[in-house]
Amino acid sequence: MTTKEIKIYRDLMGANEVWAAKTRVLLAQKRVLMINLIGSPGAGKTSLLEGMGVQLDKKMKFAVLEGDVETTRDAERIREIGVPVSQLLSGGACHLEAKLVHYALQDLDLEHLDLVVVENVGNMVCPAEFDIGEHAKIAVLSVAEGDDKPLKYPLLFQQAKAAVLSKMDLLPYVPFDLPACRKYIQQVNAKLPVFEVSALQQEGLGGFMRWLCELKS
Repeated sequence: MTTKEIKIYRDLMGANEVWAAKTRVLLAQKRVLMINLIGSPGAGKTSLLEGMGVQLDKKMKFAVLEGDVETTRDAERIREIGVPVSQLLSGGACHLEAKLVHYALQDLDLEHLDLVVVENVGNMVCPAEFDIGEHAKIAVLSVAEGDDKPLKYPLLFQQAKAAVLSKMDLLPYVPFDLPACRKYIQQVNAKLPVFEVSALQQEGLGGFMRWLCELKS
C-alpha cells in the first residue's frame, strides 16, 4: 500500500467522523435517540423492526432509515406497518456512511419523533467500524447463523451496547448452543445485555423495548 493510498483512507475516515459529530448535535437539539442495527443478511433485522412497530406504538414514536445495497423491499415492509421510513442505498458499499445518514435524518419529522432506527447494510464487519452518530450500536444475531459468531466478529459485540439473539422460535430446529453463545458474548463484552427474541411470535420483545425506553430517558 502506498503513502498516497493510506492518506486517502484517513481522509475518508476523518470526513465520516465530521458528519457523525454533526448528527450527534442534530439529535441532541431534537432530543431524538438513534440506534444502529447491525447484523448479517437474513439475521432478522427487518423482522425485529416490524415487531418493534407493534410494541412501541404507544410508547415511543419512531422512524426507520433502511440501509441496503440495492432494492426497496425492506423499506416497503416497514411502510406497510405504518412506520415512517426512508430508503438509503449504499451503492455497493458494505456500510452506511455518516453523511448519507445525516442528510436522511433531515428529511424526517424529528420534532415529532422519539427514536430513529437505522437498519445498516447486512454485514457484521464493516458497519461496526463506522460511526454514524448513533447513540448505540445493536448487534443482531440469529440462531440460524451459529453460536460462535461473537468470537469470529468480536468488534461488533465490543462496540455494541446490546445484543439481540433473533429467530428464537427456530432454536429447536438448528444446531445452536445458546449457553455457549452467551458465554462467548460475555468473553468479548462482559457488560453487554442480551435479549432473546422471536419477532415472528412477538416473544421476548418486551425486555428489549424497556431497555430502549430506559436508554431514551
